[in-house]
Amino acid sequence: MGDEPTTDSVGRNGPWPVLDVLERRVLGVLVEKAKTTPDTYPLSVNALVSGSNQKSNRDPILNVSDFEVEDALTRCKDKGLAVKIIGGRVVRWRHYLYESWHVDKHDLAVLAELLLRGPQTEGELRSRAARMEPFDDLEALRRTLKPLVERNLVVYLTREDRRGAVLTHGFHSTQELAQLRARESAAPDGTDAVESQGTAAGGHLSRVNLDEVRQRDSELQSLRGEVETLKTTVEALRQEVAALSAQLGELKQSLGA
Repeated sequence: MGDEPTTDSVGRNGPWPVLDVLERRVLGVLVEKAKTTPDTYPLSVNALVSGSNQKSNRDPILNVSDFEVEDALTRCKDKGLAVKIIGGRVVRWRHYLYESWHVDKHDLAVLAELLLRGPQTEGELRSRAARMEPFDDLEALRRTLKPLVERNLVVYLTREDRRGAVLTHGFHSTQELAQLRARESAAPDGTDAVESQGTAAGGHLSRVNLDEVRQRDSELQSLRGEVETLKTTVEALRQEVAALSAQLGELKQSLGA
């Protein structure tokens, strides 16, 4: 039996609630585990604590307690974003984001990665979200991003046309979003930085050299993608072990061991 959210879902264009760090984390974990380890979903509080404190695929790294996670889940439920499942030996939770945010599975994979790790480049987001839902290339990701940006579920912190454009989710406070934009505006644009360094040295990069730099950068991005894929495989194995450990703990608890 599900304890349905107590608030009505917002419209397709918001306004979207501000989420604190722990609310973002538990919602991100719920989506992640639903997609990567569906056999263990919905999640118990113990599983959510483990997922929230996980050291891989997370930024920032947290160390939260059962009480803090339960409190965050209650706040998410009050915002119409999570549902408590009652009826088994252990109370479990599932997210209510498809209904509340009016998104599809690719949209939610993108949002989950942003909730779990915060601001990141388009390239990073594509390779990371691919562990939940496939994106054939960067253009496929951008097609998913476009309506999310229009609906303010995703926010660019830099120019969209900048190489290495950085984006985040739309659940920050106004003050936090301003701080993130200020931080990113202080970072050099990748292409401009290469060209300005050549000028500062008293010369300029030839078109051939600039193309070589861009080609090497593309190769580096490809290698990073392969590393992310390997990390994803390892993380999936870790998640399966953690899920089995959580199930064993719940079984022992139910048996009074």
